[in-house]
Amino acid sequence: MIDYEKIKKAVIMIIEAIGEDPNREGLKETPDRIARMYEEIFSGIRETPEKHLSKVFKVNNDDVVVEKDIQFYSMCEHHFLPFFGKVHIAYIPNGKVVGLSKLARTTEVFSKRPQLQERLTSQIADSLMEYLKCKGAMVIIEAEHLCMSMRGVKKWGSKTTTIVTRGEFQKDNSLKQDVLNILRL
Repeated sequence: MIDYEKIKKAVIMIIEAIGEDPNREGLKETPDRIARMYEEIFSGIRETPEKHLSKVFKVNNDDVVVEKDIQFYSMCEHHFLPFFGKVHIAYIPNGKVVGLSKLARTTEVFSKRPQLQERLTSQIADSLMEYLKCKGAMVIIEAEHLCMSMRGVKKWGSKTTTIVTRGEFQKDNSLKQDVLNILRL
């Protein structure tokens, strides 16, 4: 559970620090709105991927499973500005698969917290290896970071791509290339 009162006090202090009046009509309810928003957008802090990846289905083959274009948003832990984009997940089952929605839910567990894209990519891949005991995992994230778009260098539309491979995808470059071909990256 988050501390609403502490967040509201902090937001009031920020509003005052930038030279605004927290009692102005348009800002009166802002501290409460931000506290409620933070509970939603940081809900992954209180979750683990285990609850989503523990329900599996047995399969007789170990062909690659690819789920692409899972949309996500997260908050950059450096500037507390959003970054958002698409996650592509591939894994090689080891006799069992997980429901496809569980890959999106696992993405949400890790994206709904203060985050780095590089860490997010690794956390998703590592959770697949840990909970599914799969033979390999590959996660690719393409994201736009508002900390680069609206401040600093101000390069709107630039995207950062991170790729993490585990297991068989690290050992067999042709498997990795097959996934990249499917994704057309």
